[in-house]
Amino acid sequence: MNGRPPGIFRSTEVGDAEWQQVLWPDPASVVTAVGIKDGMDVIDLNCDDGWFTLAIAKIARHVTAVSNDAGMLGLTCIRMNENRVFNCAYQLADARELADFASKPVDFVFMANSFQRVGDRTDLSRTVGETLRPGGRFAIVNWHQLPREQTTVRGQPCGPRSELRLSPEQTVKIVEAGGLKRKAIVELPPYHYGAIFEKPAGIASAAGRARPA
Repeated sequence: MNGRPPGIFRSTEVGDAEWQQVLWPDPASVVTAVGIKDGMDVIDLNCDDGWFTLAIAKIARHVTAVSNDAGMLGLTCIRMNENRVFNCAYQLADARELADFASKPVDFVFMANSFQRVGDRTDLSRTVGETLRPGGRFAIVNWHQLPREQTTVRGQPCGPRSELRLSPEQTVKIVEAGGLKRKAIVELPPYHYGAIFEKPAGIASAAGRARPA
């Protein structure tokens, strides 16, 4: 495959690989705030270097780290192995392939700092819904719609360009158009919010189905 697949995009635009650790020294507090719990099967969509993946794995029954960047997926694997956490699978894939590679519907899909860079966000939301079990949840961690110069880390502007940022209301409108329903919006200081959505009961999942040849 040539170039970067259009389903997921790199998220940081910062130039400092440790920016997440500065903003969120306790990543477990983020994943618990959005509703990830013990016993869940979780997909970390666009896992970056695994900063949140490790925190998820320490809570959930199982986590699948997904990225279209082999280097980032490798860093995630290294982080997990260094911490002797082994309930994680790794998937080099486009987000649009979620329902194809998920062997069964999952309880939760987590996506941090990259939703604003997806080309067709409603289509992605629909695909996530196909991957969730009925009642399963999708959490999006987004930068607040603040000017980039106001969101600083170590004195430097951090995060996506100002015009790419989505308000909670915009995020809700996009995801609900894909069939999921808003459950909650939680604040994730200093610059983020978590938008949490639920798959309505009675809607079938495509994950794990045999696809026509």
